[in-house]
Amino acid sequence: MIRLERRRAGDEQRATSLELFFDLVFVFAITQVSHLLLDDLSWRGAGRALLALLVVWWAWNYTAWVTNELDPESGPVRLLLLAVMLACLVLAVAIPEAFGERALLFAGSYVAIQVGRHTFLTFAAASRGTLERERAGRILTWFVAAGVLWIAGALAGTEARAVLWVAALLVDYGAPLVFYSVPGKRRLPSSTWEVATSHFAERFQLFVIIALGESIVVTGATTAGLELNAARLTAFGLAFAASAALWWLYFDYVARIAERRLELAEDRTRLARDGYTYLHGVLVAGVVLSAVGDELVIAHPRAELSTAELVAVVCGPALYLLGHVAFRLRMAGSVSWRRLGGALGCVAVGLVGLAVPALVVAALLVGVLVAVLVLEQLAAERRRRRGEPSPLEGLEARADA
Repeated sequence: MIRLERRRAGDEQRATSLELFFDLVFVFAITQVSHLLLDDLSWRGAGRALLALLVVWWAWNYTAWVTNELDPESGPVRLLLLAVMLACLVLAVAIPEAFGERALLFAGSYVAIQVGRHTFLTFAAASRGTLERERAGRILTWFVAAGVLWIAGALAGTEARAVLWVAALLVDYGAPLVFYSVPGKRRLPSSTWEVATSHFAERFQLFVIIALGESIVVTGATTAGLELNAARLTAFGLAFAASAALWWLYFDYVARIAERRLELAEDRTRLARDGYTYLHGVLVAGVVLSAVGDELVIAHPRAELSTAELVAVVCGPALYLLGHVAFRLRMAGSVSWRRLGGALGCVAVGLVGLAVPALVVAALLVGVLVAVLVLEQLAAERRRRRGEPSPLEGLEARADA
């Protein structure tokens, strides 16, 4: 029996080179999701792209939790990560035809990732009779239950497939909410899981970078394949400005404050689950949708967008800002009124977009994002002049008190 030690709670843990290597697969996976939506800008296409993104996110998310407790530099865990990485690559390859001829490859690779990883955790990484084995075994039970629905959906017809796969997602995403309760057994408390804050927060921050990196790749690849003119180059510049604004909105201070709040939380597991496992998925979805919108504007900067195209272009930054509102509400218990106003501003741009070219829509959206940033900087400056501490300084003061 292999016994792999947990990370010690007091140690400063950072992402390893293997984890960064593992993440490379997800740049490709997210690109595949973007193209899936671009190929079918309809409600059906949006639903399929959302399902694919939720699958990709869930495959990555659980691996991040695992490496938060186990040492990625140990031989067995290293082999596990490489095996999961290969399966994730297969999953990404299957995405374009996930709802067609590669349905079984898509579902089978996802089930192999989740069931295989937690089979290792249950029977190789933990000793008999330990809390670690019981915890991993319960998660494995939920993955097996969902896996039956995933495989059944892959083998079923188109309509039944959609129903079965949505049911499988509900099982997968509902499991953490009940802490993987199993009938006939006591419910595990949230303290069963340990969260090494610096490593955990960094992993999710890095995934936001992955999503933003995918938007840069899409912007560059789309522009490189088209004839260049003033309008297209302007659209290219606006796409970059939008990506930079999305980065700034998260990494200027939100990421650091959230990490500190997680560190100081009484129930760290529950806060990590809500703020990172669930709500960071919303942020990633907003970035992916923004990348799709950038590609649409670059392709046809002078044309008026169709309703479906306009919804895609506007909803990306709006969803991202709403994700920030929900994230702050969960982590700090307060509402970010500026970011909520920014999301409403994006919706207003959508109404204007019914009568103006795509390039104007993109410029107005960048203006909304920049306005949110400027207003927040002005608020921080006013706070500084009044001698009030910044949100991060306030947290540090309360922690020291």
